[in-house]
Amino acid sequence: MASKPSVLLVLMLAVTTVTVVAQRRRPTSTSSEWNYRDGSEKVNMRNVANLTQVLDDWRFDILSQMRNLLQNEHQSVLPDYARISPLAEALDDLYKEFNALKAHLGDLTEKFTAIETFVDEVKAGRASAVGNNSPSAPRRAVKKKPPTSS
Repeated sequence: MASKPSVLLVLMLAVTTVTVVAQRRRPTSTSSEWNYRDGSEKVNMRNVANLTQVLDDWRFDILSQMRNLLQNEHQSVLPDYARISPLAEALDDLYKEFNALKAHLGDLTEKFTAIETFVDEVKAGRASAVGNNSPSAPRRAVKKKPPTSS
């Protein structure tokens, strides 16, 4: 009686031989691309139109059901983010930071309103000064202070 490892070895050799022979008999295609023109004259265009209509109807039905689920029963589709405390805290922090930035932007807008009116007045003053050909206010010379060594 033969030992178990040798029987197993012979069995593996037989399986490998059968696999190699089957691979050699398989026809190899010369091109890996599908030729869509083969058999195109046999295609019934009415069946293609019907299939296209069926697929389009399915797409519409699936999208309608998903839209209705998301609008009306979103809890059944989307996870409950309140259960995930780190994510809920991060979203809360992000919301608070966004509101703080929005408030800061409002404050900056108020500050720049005064500057914008001043700039507009200066531009209007220069435009009227150029239009009147009157000399503008004398400019003061700015002198730099010498650097102090410490």
